[in-house]
Amino acid sequence: MITLHEEYLVDEAGNRKAVVLPLTAWQQIKEELEELDDIRAYDKAKAQPSEPVPFEEAVREINEGKLD
Repeated sequence: MITLHEEYLVDEAGNRKAVVLPLTAWQQIKEELEELDDIRAYDKAKAQPSEPVPFEEAVREINEGKLD
């Protein structure tokens, strides 16, 4: 879990409009979000039925730009 020490920017009425974080906290949040994206992509790929592909063929297709 990320421990945050955020600060808020407020408007004239005192309503929160933005958050200010230390740069290290923001970098950690970005890394966590990227990892979450990877996990979601993996889960989505695993949920789709597919036939196994030999490693060499998969590498060739990746190099040829056939896979996304």
